Amino acid sequence: MTKKIILLGATGSIGLQTADIVREHPEAFQLTGFSAGRNIGKTVELINEFQPEIVCVQQEPDALALSRQFPRLTVLHGEKGLIEIATYEADVLLNSVIGSVGLQPTLEAIKLGRTIAIANKETLVTAGHLVMEHARTYGAVILPVDSEHSALYQALNGEKREQASKLILTASGGSFRDRTRKELEGVTVQEALAHPNWSMGAKITIDSATMVNKGLEVIEAHVLFDFDYDDIEVLLHRESIIHSMVEFQDTSVMAQLGTPDMRVPIQYALTYPDRFPRAEAKRLNLAEIGKLHFQPMDFVRFRALQLAFDAGRAAGTMTTVLNAANEQAVAMFLDGQISFLQIEELIERAMHEHALIHQPDLETILHTDAETRKSVKDMLK
Repeated sequence: MTKKIILLGATGSIGLQTADIVREHPEAFQLTGFSAGRNIGKTVELINEFQPEIVCVQQEPDALALSRQFPRLTVLHGEKGLIEIATYEADVLLNSVIGSVGLQPTLEAIKLGRTIAIANKETLVTAGHLVMEHARTYGAVILPVDSEHSALYQALNGEKREQASKLILTASGGSFRDRTRKELEGVTVQEALAHPNWSMGAKITIDSATMVNKGLEVIEAHVLFDFDYDDIEVLLHRESIIHSMVEFQDTSVMAQLGTPDMRVPIQYALTYPDRFPRAEAKRLNLAEIGKLHFQPMDFVRFRALQLAFDAGRAAGTMTTVLNAANEQAVAMFLDGQISFLQIEELIERAMHEHALIHQPDLETILHTDAETRKSVKDMLK
């Protein structure tokens, strides 16, 4: 049976790699609809190739232009359009948008009992308790797409959850893993965007360099698998071959290994519980690699990772503040307004100044998100 897929964030890194999977298995998947931001050239290419039923873009003028170009296509725009396309009839919603904009569409799709393949970690960080409560209430299935969480999901699959004692997330260390904090002063945007292992979008590559990305993944792991923060460890592993591990109470450790290729966890989320062949993919050759390296995580060097653990343990609206402050600070760094090290300085200040709310509803989360972004902007004045 062909699975109908709605893809949020089609022109981003995860979105385009999802298109590769659909292209490789046309008998198994149909790209029924997708959302895109402002990359209208790539949007037109995807419409011509996959012939979707519905598309959503960010700006109304772009939507009007696409409607004229493709009169039989339903074209939406903006936040309301994103919610409408997320709830369009399909078998799987793959959410790969960047940022907390993915939250409301995900919650609305969950209410329909859909299978949600989630690569939008900000949704789980910002409002993880609401997402998982909704999933339990409406019978929705949440499948992780991040390579680390897919690895944990696979390692736990078929095991008794209560017999697992620790989650171990691996981290490449990002663009500056071999630099001291002193050597990070004055690094450029171009240097920060040069990731040694993975091909990713700008925002997530910067997050990898600051280690905020791994911090968000720690919070995401807590939300998805219900492990205490004391039972989640981060290990520096520069090759990105072991994607994550689970330790069990008998001291056994289950690890999921593979080449650094996001198409593998994307495809696993789309085919679960089956596994499809990947004819063109590079196979893992451990003899060729020879050695794998591991180091304990330095929380002084990677200050932002400590901030993420602190936010996760505080819970409530603090994780929303962490995420919103980071998104705003990264945007300012990419725009040349602040230095690299100021990203974590602004995050820490936003967290320090925040009055925690313990059990926030959606309205409170959205308000906290907006207020945090504004306060981070104001910190520069």
